[in-house]
Amino acid sequence: MYTAYPIKDTTTVAGTAMVTHLNKMRTRYLAGETKTYEWRRNKLLQFRELVLKYEEDIYTALHKDLHKNREEAWVTEVGLVLAEINYALKHLKSWMRPKRVGTNLVNLPSTSYIYNEPLGVVLIIGPWNFPFLLLFGPLVGALAAGNVVVMKPSEYAPATATLIHKMITKCFDDQELFVVEGDGATVVPEMMVHFAFDHVFFTGGTSVGKIIYELAASKLVPVTLELGGKSPCVVEADANISVAARRITMTTFVNSGQMCVAPDYILVHETVKDKLVKAMKESIVSFFSDSPHASDNYGRIINDRQFNRLIGYLNEGRIIHGGQYNAEAKFIAPTLIDNVSRDSPIMKEEIFGPILPILTFKNQQEALQVIAENPNPLSFSVYTNSKKTEESWINAVSFGGGCVNNSSWQFSNPEMPFGGRGKSGIGAAHGKFSYDTFSHRKSVLKTPTWFDPSLKYPPFKGKLSLFKKIIG
Repeated sequence: MYTAYPIKDTTTVAGTAMVTHLNKMRTRYLAGETKTYEWRRNKLLQFRELVLKYEEDIYTALHKDLHKNREEAWVTEVGLVLAEINYALKHLKSWMRPKRVGTNLVNLPSTSYIYNEPLGVVLIIGPWNFPFLLLFGPLVGALAAGNVVVMKPSEYAPATATLIHKMITKCFDDQELFVVEGDGATVVPEMMVHFAFDHVFFTGGTSVGKIIYELAASKLVPVTLELGGKSPCVVEADANISVAARRITMTTFVNSGQMCVAPDYILVHETVKDKLVKAMKESIVSFFSDSPHASDNYGRIINDRQFNRLIGYLNEGRIIHGGQYNAEAKFIAPTLIDNVSRDSPIMKEEIFGPILPILTFKNQQEALQVIAENPNPLSFSVYTNSKKTEESWINAVSFGGGCVNNSSWQFSNPEMPFGGRGKSGIGAAHGKFSYDTFSHRKSVLKTPTWFDPSLKYPPFKGKLSLFKKIIG
């Protein structure tokens, strides 16, 4: 996901006070209460009540920041957070239960277990594009795992950040959940340089992700980095074009294209390009009307910096639909563009806005060469009616997660991990995967005392052949 700020290492008086508070959070964690099932369940229930209590305020804040209507805000943010909470509550006991695993011959008659324990004091840094979901979603896993949590909402979604601060400070002990506001370029380094978190979970752009990674590496702090990249969408000649057009249009232009798992460009078989473009134009009008600037179903660009960056892409190809914009309203119409050079910035940078390049291909190998120029995308989708073709694409492309005959909706299933690889991210989240991210798995071997063969003790001379049989 695109994040604009560079992070600088600075230290202030306020930063010193913050570190003092973080040490108090460490003390609270070490007291051990957060490790109990009761604490974790109560915090999740309290969290759910909080979201429901402030539901209307959340809608208002998201509309102020991104022009999201209530329905979109619920489907893409509030509802997904509530689903994560409910899923965690349903499975929490089983997640916490020690898991018995097999024991090898050399350790018999011992029994082997994996115990989960919380990591400690963790930091979650949220982005601006889904400022509620992508901060509170990971929080569910962190609380379920028994951690105390520091949250940094994005200052680029100020209405939502202010509301999050209000919600948490009114309803939670600040030594268990603590919200840090302000310029991320200042407050994040102040915390990470002078305090060793037990995990850092960052959602944002690759350039800032690298800086977070460097700050964490200096203290050997593990990280989860949910980043972005150039996510391709392939439309094969045998695809159901009308369905593909609707599904691609919806996920490309929801939130004005400011979504990390949205298609970043289309690769369509040359024989069906015209048919796809026609169907997508019809879908855009159907969804957002022929005046999207007046539609309550269509969002706005987050700020002037992002707006100015995006309109620069409009000159890098032929606009075949849309292209209108209004700087004062931070509005850019849903835009389709073709005749794009693969060497141009629009094909080298994550677009993260409502502009969709459409490229054609003759065969899979040609399309794979385009994808290889921006390897390991966060998301990938392919539209085809052939089982053989879909399997060929899934096996040919390395990506974080994806869909067949759909786009982006893999994100909504808590049974599947969400995360990238390479430049698109490190680690995974959602459901049990979030719980695992914020947990340490301890291996425990339990050995009885009634059996204690001398074979295991020195002298070992003459026992080699027996060792080979038992261990090998």
